[in-house]
Amino acid sequence: MTQWSGYLGLILQGALVTIELTLMGSVLALVMAFLAGMGRVSRFFIVRALATTYIEFFRGTSIFVQLFWAYFVLPFAGLSLTPLQAGVLALGLNVGAYAAEVVRGAILSIGREQYEACTALNLGRWQGMRHVILPQALLVMLPTFGNNAIELLKATSVVSLISLADLTFQAQVVRSQTGSTLMPFVSVLVIYFVLALILSWGVRSLERRMARGVDGVRV
Repeated sequence: MTQWSGYLGLILQGALVTIELTLMGSVLALVMAFLAGMGRVSRFFIVRALATTYIEFFRGTSIFVQLFWAYFVLPFAGLSLTPLQAGVLALGLNVGAYAAEVVRGAILSIGREQYEACTALNLGRWQGMRHVILPQALLVMLPTFGNNAIELLKATSVVSLISLADLTFQAQVVRSQTGSTLMPFVSVLVIYFVLALILSWGVRSLERRMARGVDGVRV
């Protein structure tokens, strides 16, 4: 029993790394999603082109290749990253590309009358976007953002390929040391499921709070 408790401790250490990756990767993904998503609806061609290039590149290439580039190839360009930094960069940029289309779609889903009302109130483009359009669009984005966060959580398992001691990596360590597959991977399965439930609950709670205040934003 003492032996197995020690192995469970290893898996819990991996869970902390997975949580760290998920939180930091989600922050980067959120920033990139808004930059690229709003870039896609920009009036300027060069901004739209850059945003589209980013989105299509990271959606059209494998997360494995992106991770290997971040960790193994960038050092040749003089940018050496730790395994954690490489993991956060690859995950954040990859998921951010998918979430950017969520931002774009949510902004375009807001009724034309809201844009016309902003014009009637003499609000500038940025003022109208910030105070009227985005608060309403955020409510549309949140459910899919929750899905994106859960996808990022599950995708963290790829960082085990660059020897970052996340949940999957630690499960493999326990498996190699004990010869047991059931115990480590059942533990990992349960932990991933619990973390996904926590993310879902957090997003739903935020969505309910925002829904109560968004009606006051419509003009």
